[in-house]
Amino acid sequence: MASEILSSSFFNKNVFPCSPIPVASRGFAQYRISRLHFANSRSNRSYQTKVFTVMQEDRASTVKDDSKMKIPHVLTVAGSDSGAGAGIQADLKACAARGVYCSTVITAVTAQNTVGVQGVNIVPEDFVAEQLKSVLSDMHVDVVKTGMLPTIGIVKVLHHSLKEFPVQALVVDPVMVSTSGDVLAGPSILAAFREELLPMADIVTPNLKEASALLGGLQLETVSDMCTAAKLIHEMGPRNVLVKGGDLPSSLDAVDIFFDGDDFYELRSSRIKTRNTHGTGCTLASCIAAELAKGSQILSAVKAAKHYIETALDYSKDIAIGNGFQGPFDHLLKLKSNIRNSFRQQAFNPANLFLYAVTDSGMNKKWGRSITEAVKAAIEGGATIVQLREKDAETRDFLEAAKACIEICHSHGVPLLINDRIDVALACDADGVHVGQSDIPARVVRTLLGPEKIIGVSCKTPEQAQKAWIDGADYIGCGGVYPTNTKANNITVGLDGLKTVCLASKLPVVAIGGINASNARTVMEIGVPNLKGVAVVSALFDRECVLTETQKLHADLTQAAAMVK
Repeated sequence: MASEILSSSFFNKNVFPCSPIPVASRGFAQYRISRLHFANSRSNRSYQTKVFTVMQEDRASTVKDDSKMKIPHVLTVAGSDSGAGAGIQADLKACAARGVYCSTVITAVTAQNTVGVQGVNIVPEDFVAEQLKSVLSDMHVDVVKTGMLPTIGIVKVLHHSLKEFPVQALVVDPVMVSTSGDVLAGPSILAAFREELLPMADIVTPNLKEASALLGGLQLETVSDMCTAAKLIHEMGPRNVLVKGGDLPSSLDAVDIFFDGDDFYELRSSRIKTRNTHGTGCTLASCIAAELAKGSQILSAVKAAKHYIETALDYSKDIAIGNGFQGPFDHLLKLKSNIRNSFRQQAFNPANLFLYAVTDSGMNKKWGRSITEAVKAAIEGGATIVQLREKDAETRDFLEAAKACIEICHSHGVPLLINDRIDVALACDADGVHVGQSDIPARVVRTLLGPEKIIGVSCKTPEQAQKAWIDGADYIGCGGVYPTNTKANNITVGLDGLKTVCLASKLPVVAIGGINASNARTVMEIGVPNLKGVAVVSALFDRECVLTETQKLHADLTQAAAMVK
């Protein structure tokens, strides 16, 4: 449950040959890049790359032989944190975020919060042994990750269990002191760590205090000291050592040293300034374990884990949980979006399709408007949902524009979708995406975006509408109803085709294609209940005043909807 400020904007490519000469004294830049040697696993053991392919044709499909679907599995052996920032709780969240199953063996139950640790209740050793046997004898664990091991007996129990039930890898996070300074494992545990656990470990991940304790109080104040510590700890038996330097006083950057027995790797990045660092040590070790369970090699697993920590810390740097000096962070990157987007419905609201505004970069350029100006005018005129379709924009420009438009939309309680670009939707935390028949399938989009985002699919036939429903879409856009200049070679379906698709669809429908003030009422009056609105492009954005045109169209649609009722 120790914590460090960790981040990894870039990884220094300098690799340092193992040498008794202090690394720092020779200058990092002078060392040539060497090949990573990954040849120190236990005998007769190799990290196997696992490829997991899950094919799902529809929601009703089942797995014919689930025994062939190997799920990466991490077992964490650690203490429980009642504040849920570190310990078992952090391990569970980290593994979930990395897409790995996580089972647990609890060694202690702590009463703690953002202020500190108020109490520790150690689980009896025989019950720890019973938990270990229950999981290891049945559940095909790939990697074991350790955290708080509060007694010598528990260390010995774990050692015995791993001898009886060998696993692919062991990740040891030598938790001794909490982030608030509370002692979680006394000095008597150190000998057990050195004798029982470290010789079995594939990687050990001490922070500066823990590394110092393992080495009898050796002072660690420089990167050179960290390299020395990594080498000395490696001599205790672990195959790899990661000394975490988040608290290094002499460095403006966050510097970690990875040592594989042959080479030193400096992992350096800028620090993330935040109070929300509780549980970073637990999380980093769990992420390494998760990546190893998925088949990564050790250095790649460390890099992936550090990058995840950086992302999570940066995302969480301004959230406020608890009144203490060290808060938890958001492993799943969800909390801020839930607060920021509190207007979102628990389920997609089909009424949002009523006046569906689709932007066009060419039209905005023609009339001398920015995309944000166009979106703001459309919303103020009555648009109920906005789709950004910016085919000509550079990705970086599109992303920045999308972020600005989200702020505008959400301030008015209007959802914002991205056309086609799932990467941009994820990066800006849009409310969803709209995809066509030639784009990424909706079932894949749903997997990428998760259950809460809105997904729309363009459809021209009942068969396509049925497939959209099976794949998990929230609505379909049917058309073109009329000829349009906004999409080349777009086959029209007409009002009859629109009605046919609406009657066949199990999803709400928005009509698209060639719709404007002269025909919108006709479209809405075809008399099918799941036609919820119209999507328009040029009728709004290829006009001098977007606000006025949107107001007029909204009024016409409102009258048409009243007549249909």
